[in-house]
Amino acid sequence: MTPLSIAHVLSSFGMGGQECVALDLAKAQLAAGHRVLALSLAEPPDGPMAERFRAAGAQTETTPKWGPSFDPTLALRLSHCFSKAGVDIVHTHNPQALVYGAPAATVSGLPCVHTKHGVNPDSARRLWLRRAASSIVDAYVAVTPTLARLAVDQHECDSTQLHVIPNGIDTARFSPNEAARQQVRGELGIPENAWVVGTVGRLAPEKNQGLLIDAMAPILDPRRHLVIVGSGPDHEALVARAQATLRPELIHFTGARNDVPALLASFDAFALTSESEGLPLVVLEAMAVGLPVVATAVGGVPDVIEHAKTGFLVPSADRIELMKELLQLSTRPQTARDVATTARLMVLERHSTPHMARDYESLYDRILRRRRSTPQLPVAANA
Repeated sequence: MTPLSIAHVLSSFGMGGQECVALDLAKAQLAAGHRVLALSLAEPPDGPMAERFRAAGAQTETTPKWGPSFDPTLALRLSHCFSKAGVDIVHTHNPQALVYGAPAATVSGLPCVHTKHGVNPDSARRLWLRRAASSIVDAYVAVTPTLARLAVDQHECDSTQLHVIPNGIDTARFSPNEAARQQVRGELGIPENAWVVGTVGRLAPEKNQGLLIDAMAPILDPRRHLVIVGSGPDHEALVARAQATLRPELIHFTGARNDVPALLASFDAFALTSESEGLPLVVLEAMAVGLPVVATAVGGVPDVIEHAKTGFLVPSADRIELMKELLQLSTRPQTARDVATTARLMVLERHSTPHMARDYESLYDRILRRRRSTPQLPVAANA
């Protein structure tokens, strides 16, 4: 494929799922010889992902949205940025980037691909804006079949525009690591022979880590520990919740960390207790490390977890079922190993970054070929 200049439009350079997917995709695109512009719509200062994009070799720009309501100037400012950078194709991620990036691409006469990473509940007015923007994109991508069905059911896009491209992760970075397991356990004061349930994510209401604390509290003992990795607005409340249990010393809070692969390698099982999700990268990462995963059956999670085959699903907010699954997993090591092995193979086969990058490159190529064979209406000079 002829080298392209690709613009990834993001709501911010914060540390989130869409930004991590875009970064991994950008790395693969840069390795394939393309040029990449990562563009944030958030007010300065840039978040931590900006430096990661630059370290990978991508150009970064900030074209901020002005004010809390709709900004009628932003699409034109984005169009100017695309022109200045010589962009060939625009790739927007999640709602805000879609609402402004798709019209900007149209004004510039550029093709636009949009990726829906999550459920994205919204007000009626904003959903109308998303539908209008979706009607002018060349392709609308959902990261799981469940999100694809939701997009059609909510009339977010036409079914003829719709594609499913699962998220991919760096399977070399996320892999079993015995040395990391020993190092992290030593740091946290967890015995080598203890059975450890861990979770990684923003400490926020929608992630509902309090459910995990409540489910683990009755089964904690010196042989069973809980590790919670992350920071966020619920941190103090979760620490207080843990302190109220009978064995608070067996619940470990690490705060935000940059060594997530090592932390995952120190766990024996991974738990996700979210109330809403798209396709959480951390579930794929845990599977790639070789962990059995117990997760609430929300959003796109059931698209990657087949119950009792590639993981275990429990109803959202069901403390008793979550406790039962975790307790059974702790007493059935062969079941845990079998499920973890199957899940890891599934991730290696379907959810690697190279696989994701190839799917997007094929989509870009089809769009560009179609555009070359179809006369485009001229863009007005004063647009």
